[in-house]
Amino acid sequence: MIELRTPREIEEMRPAGRFVAETLQAVREAAEPGVNLLELDALAHRLIKEKGAESCYIDYHPSFGASPFGKVICTSVNDAVLHGLPHDYDLVDGDLLSIDFAVAVDGWVSDSAMSFVVGESPSPERAAADEKLIRTTEVALEAGIAAAQPGKKIGDISAAIAAVAREAGYSINTDFGGHGVGRTMHGDPHVPNDGRAGRGFPLRPGLVIAIEPWFLETTDEIYTDEDGWTLRSVDGSRGAHSEHTIAITADGPLVLTARD
Repeated sequence: MIELRTPREIEEMRPAGRFVAETLQAVREAAEPGVNLLELDALAHRLIKEKGAESCYIDYHPSFGASPFGKVICTSVNDAVLHGLPHDYDLVDGDLLSIDFAVAVDGWVSDSAMSFVVGESPSPERAAADEKLIRTTEVALEAGIAAAQPGKKIGDISAAIAAVAREAGYSINTDFGGHGVGRTMHGDPHVPNDGRAGRGFPLRPGLVIAIEPWFLETTDEIYTDEDGWTLRSVDGSRGAHSEHTIAITADGPLVLTARD
């Protein structure tokens, strides 16, 4: 079921968006060489508690997950790109880290993700490749948001994302993508990272969705790690992921998880 939110409800969703943005920034600042992924999860957990928010992840157990997630933030490193389950791993210089975070504040959910390199890259070539990959997800996200205009269709968002990926030379996996956001983290409509412009559900004022392009360097195929959650590239190439929660308004897209 696809629900449209009133202007008042969209205003009520703003605190969740701000908190998600602030928490991602705090985790990014803490993610230095030598820091353990479990420490990053503990930081996010503490911030949730201080805010009086509710994690969308800790009890999350969809059909594709081996068990309840059990942590409050996704930490995907290098060849991991989505659903990275925090574990006992110390970050090192040059790791490509993607963090994804969703919580409810006063009953309203926001969801956002970012990717970045920890510390210093081991070589100029590796730094350039990582920068290209990360920046492509960011540009694709910007293109998807720009396409999210009232009167357009979900396919316009998908096509805009795919055009950026293909121009950069990346292939696209459509198994996982964006989604509706509201009282729960995942709802309709699905927002794939590839599609045909002018097709799909109409973008109407009041629709709230997460747009989340993610790409891998040299493949579009993934597999599930033995932890039952973390999704990795089949060829060991690196991945990156960018995401914002947006509301469609009469004046255009409103980014609820915008970061300063």
